[in-house]
Amino acid sequence: MTTIDSSVLERHGITPDEYQRIIELLGREPNLLELGLFSVMWSEHCSYKSSRVHLKTLPTTGPRVLQGPGENAGAVDIGEGLAAVFKIESHNHPSFIEPYQGAATGVGGIIRDIFTMGARPIGLLNALRFGSLDQPLARRIFEGVVAGVGGYGNSIGIPTIGGEIVFDDVYAGNPLVNVLCLGLARHDEIIKGNAGGEGNPVYYVGAKTGRDGIHGATMASAEFDESSAEKRPAVQVGDPFMEKLLMEACLEVQKTGALVGIQDMGAAGLTCATSEMSSRGGTGMDVDVMHVPQRETGMTPYETMLSESQERMLMVVHAGREAEVEAIFEKWDLHAVRIGHVTSTGRVRIHEHGTLVADVPAPALTDEGPVYRRPMREPAWQREVQKLSLESLGAPAAPQDAMDALLGSPIIASKRWAYHQYDHTVGTNTIAQPGTASGVVRIKGSKRGLAVSVDGNGRFCYLDPYRGAMLAVAEAARNVAVVGAEPVGATNNLNFGNPERPEIMWQFGEAVRGIGDACRALEVPVTGGNVSLYNETEGRAIYPTPVLGIVGLLEDASRTVTRQFQSPGARIVALGDNRGELGGSEYLACLHGQVAGAPPALDLQAERALQRLIIALVREGLVESAHDCSEGGLAVAVAECAFDTGGIGATVDVPAVDGIRAGFGVNATLFGESASRIVVSVAAARLDTVLARAAKAGVPAAAIGETGGDRLRFSVDGAIVIDMALEGAETRWATAIERKMARAR
Repeated sequence: MTTIDSSVLERHGITPDEYQRIIELLGREPNLLELGLFSVMWSEHCSYKSSRVHLKTLPTTGPRVLQGPGENAGAVDIGEGLAAVFKIESHNHPSFIEPYQGAATGVGGIIRDIFTMGARPIGLLNALRFGSLDQPLARRIFEGVVAGVGGYGNSIGIPTIGGEIVFDDVYAGNPLVNVLCLGLARHDEIIKGNAGGEGNPVYYVGAKTGRDGIHGATMASAEFDESSAEKRPAVQVGDPFMEKLLMEACLEVQKTGALVGIQDMGAAGLTCATSEMSSRGGTGMDVDVMHVPQRETGMTPYETMLSESQERMLMVVHAGREAEVEAIFEKWDLHAVRIGHVTSTGRVRIHEHGTLVADVPAPALTDEGPVYRRPMREPAWQREVQKLSLESLGAPAAPQDAMDALLGSPIIASKRWAYHQYDHTVGTNTIAQPGTASGVVRIKGSKRGLAVSVDGNGRFCYLDPYRGAMLAVAEAARNVAVVGAEPVGATNNLNFGNPERPEIMWQFGEAVRGIGDACRALEVPVTGGNVSLYNETEGRAIYPTPVLGIVGLLEDASRTVTRQFQSPGARIVALGDNRGELGGSEYLACLHGQVAGAPPALDLQAERALQRLIIALVREGLVESAHDCSEGGLAVAVAECAFDTGGIGATVDVPAVDGIRAGFGVNATLFGESASRIVVSVAAARLDTVLARAAKAGVPAAAIGETGGDRLRFSVDGAIVIDMALEGAETRWATAIERKMARAR
């Protein structure tokens, strides 16, 4: 029997079995504050209780890995004593309830994860999913999220260098806002979130604590329903100007050697920081909430410990260095308040004006919580949606009509309406403009650079979560490779529905298995990431949407290329095998209203050979441009290479793919989304060299056309099937989202 009412447990997201586990760990009944501590730390969002058994199967080590999962962010060696520090996280639920602040605080939180490690953030990327722009709610959320991403990143002075945006009705009631931050640090300056040294002081630094964000982690671990609007108070409020001061102060303190450890107060706020730092260090911590700076009156210990107010950090300082640390924060006009000290008890003990109000073993909150191997079952409909009958689609669309429709599809169209609201040049490190395959930044003081891409295709994962997840890894790595960078590390954001449903858990398990197999084959270790579950609204789940962020190393940043054709008269070469696969394609969805079929096949060894080839071709200056074939297939990829060039068109002639029935051969050839393909442009004098290098690498390659003129002209087996003015095609592609947003007003 429990003395805490069942309705109280339900509000805290604690099951009866979990409550009994809490009693066993404590040896007694918890009080309400202690129940709150367990509630947030054992939430799905913080504990990964449904996903941990699967995540342990991912490859997380490698010769470059300096820090894998378990810390605030991952880190890989990029030479010259430097490390790339990076991580991706979600703020999905808050962004539905309050789009601007949900997105803004998502950006702020991931930035803190990076500078907490002692790294200076140098770039942001985002992976966003919304409902159809034909719906007013989706437009409102889209507009708010984009404003929040730009508002925070622009104000703090970190460039947003890339990303992806997808529109689909399945995300109408549950948008996805995944944000990646990349930072740079020296190996010897990386700092971790450990609490060590009995008696060392514990400092609270940054903004004051308010009542915003209380139970935000619990909210992020539940489905949406008709009462979701009532959860608005659980969304935090961000202040990028405060975060800028906090970042500079923390980076300055970290260089002094005065810190033992530091942790962001993100999800679960002060509760998470005190318990995780203690648990990692094998220590304990005594704190008194009366010392915590508060911006609201009458806050209880419960509210103070569970608040998720933004722009706050917890630090453990070497005893005797207090004045030095306090002086730095005073210089930056920030609070630096001693709220407690490290102990050897292994317990987090919370006091209020000296009175003990909570006493919990730190590992009970962090390591000894429930771990579920939830039931998994393939959905009954899974095999059915993988069937694709071209005959049932009716007549194939005319290729020119299909091309016109695809260029105007919000999934394919330019996202400049969004990224023009982002500052991508601040810091003067950005090389490639947003809208290219990867964000690319130079490393000042070195000829090297870093490329980062975020990719995922929920449609493919809905049809086959294992293959879809592999395709996400392959595309993210390929998009890094096409600019000439070697993929060196991955981070993932796994967005799924309710894990208590066996079908959802099956999707999750299959996707993680696919990520692991692809990362092992491509030799890209996973250094960390984020799991976001319960992405459902009134029982309707989103597509399973694993998003992969991959960081690549450019040996010579001056040699990078972009998608745009550079000169007329160059030869267009297709690398990879075109199998005309229409399953899960944008052509099928846009022109026939179907999401069906098997996703494209993926040969991981062929993918690896392709990536190695393109990296070598770019590094040796043998290609003028390079672009991955993805949504819209070959025809759209070639068109995108012609856009933003000032008027360099293309003439292409390709053989029809064999074996496509029902008259779909031409459209499958042009718009099929077969994986492991890249379009490059090559100076005529270098064509034979490129083809020979491809043959030696075992990569299919064919010269399919030439750049130049003011038209996009495509022939299949010598017959012209698309002939359109470049200017008109580019205008349709460039303004599609802008037109939809303008109509909304």
